[in-house]
Amino acid sequence: MIQEPVQSPAGAVPLMQLSELSKAYGPVTVLSDVNLDIRAGEIHAIIGENGAGKSTLMRVISGHVKPTAGTIRLAGGEVTFNTPVVAEHAGIALVHQEILLADGLTVVENLFLGRERTRNGVVDDRAMEHIASERLKALGSTASPRELVRNLPIAQRQLVQIARALLEDHRVVIFDEPTAVLTTAEVDTLLGIVRGLRDRGVAVLYISHRLNEVEALADRITVLRDGKMIGTYDAAAVTQEDMARLMVGRELAMLYPPKRGVSLLPPVLEIQHLSVPGFVTDASLVARPGEVLGLGGMIGAGRTELFEGLLGLRSTKVGQVRVNGKPVRIHSVADGVDAGIGYLTEDRKGKGLLLRERLAPNLVLTALSRLYRKPYIEQKVEARELDRAIGEYDIRVRSRRLEAGQLSGGNQQKLLLAKIMMLDPQVVIIDEPTRGIDIGNKSQIYSFIDALIRAGKACIVISSELQELVGLCDRILVMRAGSIVAEFAGDDITEEAVVLAATSGGPTAAAGGDSR
Repeated sequence: MIQEPVQSPAGAVPLMQLSELSKAYGPVTVLSDVNLDIRAGEIHAIIGENGAGKSTLMRVISGHVKPTAGTIRLAGGEVTFNTPVVAEHAGIALVHQEILLADGLTVVENLFLGRERTRNGVVDDRAMEHIASERLKALGSTASPRELVRNLPIAQRQLVQIARALLEDHRVVIFDEPTAVLTTAEVDTLLGIVRGLRDRGVAVLYISHRLNEVEALADRITVLRDGKMIGTYDAAAVTQEDMARLMVGRELAMLYPPKRGVSLLPPVLEIQHLSVPGFVTDASLVARPGEVLGLGGMIGAGRTELFEGLLGLRSTKVGQVRVNGKPVRIHSVADGVDAGIGYLTEDRKGKGLLLRERLAPNLVLTALSRLYRKPYIEQKVEARELDRAIGEYDIRVRSRRLEAGQLSGGNQQKLLLAKIMMLDPQVVIIDEPTRGIDIGNKSQIYSFIDALIRAGKACIVISSELQELVGLCDRILVMRAGSIVAEFAGDDITEEAVVLAATSGGPTAAAGGDSR
């Protein structure tokens, strides 16, 4: 039973207090009359579905967005943050959900950009590099301070961004989905740092779709729904199931569709002895219609690189690839499309969508040759296809003329899925299908995957979330250090088995080979 919302203790003076805070964009209200107190020395989680207003609220607090109405008080005095710089000078730091670093600069240059250390009026490169090295080490980062950010994997970029935010001491630190791209070890290190901030008297605001993190970290939890505050709760008295119900405003049905079992149909995709130099060694697998094949393993195990190699995005040494029993040669994504393979990248913002382009062009971009017989684009065809995708994939938009970057993470993922399915692939490869997506949209994505399987397609899911792999997949292949080391099916699929195979090479089932 969910408890009633809690109030601040009588006489307690919060470090920050928000009163009747609202934000509207034209006629659309995204935050409505939010009242929230934030205490020094606590971790206060903010949860809600995509589009609930969480990130908007954090951007208001940190000076990136001006509220339409309401007041903010800091240490008892009313404040106005017209810019992020003003908020930062007041002691407010925001770790953004998006990676906002300068790709062409080094790690150390990004950390100290606009806050360079000097000695006798000269920039002190040695001191900055020493500080950068220490801060990165504390976060468990292996990045070199002298490395260009563009050369770093996405997880290391996130750690650099966190290190920049924590470079100075602050009174309030806001984390917006900080662990979405981190490994388990990196997550554990970061959570320890978050607890350390609390223990030093810092007020921590923490946004995450990973409810297990919220349960492990938070002292109090505030729930937003549709831009409105549902309540603030004592974290010790709220379960993950309670959180999910509060977020969506209804009883959540079973998150995962019923499993179909291992398919006995002939494989639609067969990969034999594929190697991606530096990443994958001698990988073989089959994907069959009517089942979900999962790829598990730690970040860096070679899961993404395996399929980037298959689709010509990385150089490979290939023994043979067959589609429906026939050998095919794939040198590009276009070749993969022609062979009946669709691929949803893990980086939907960087590689999957044109964030500054409208929804319709994003949707039809890869299917232009199939849609248009004429040498020009017909807007009525675009509009028709967008209407179909919005209805079929429940893409929630307030205007058809929005840019893709203005959608929530869940709706961006739905748009990307609709884009790939316009090609009518026989094999759908989805890399991190629900990264940064709330629990309600997760359930929808899983239902879409189930619909693909029921339509007779093969689906390959690459995921860093163990619960997702175990709950969704009929078979799971586990990769470690560039090799497929284990396969699990049926009752053999457990989180413990997958973790053991991914980390230590313990007992496995049907390891390696041709993957059935």
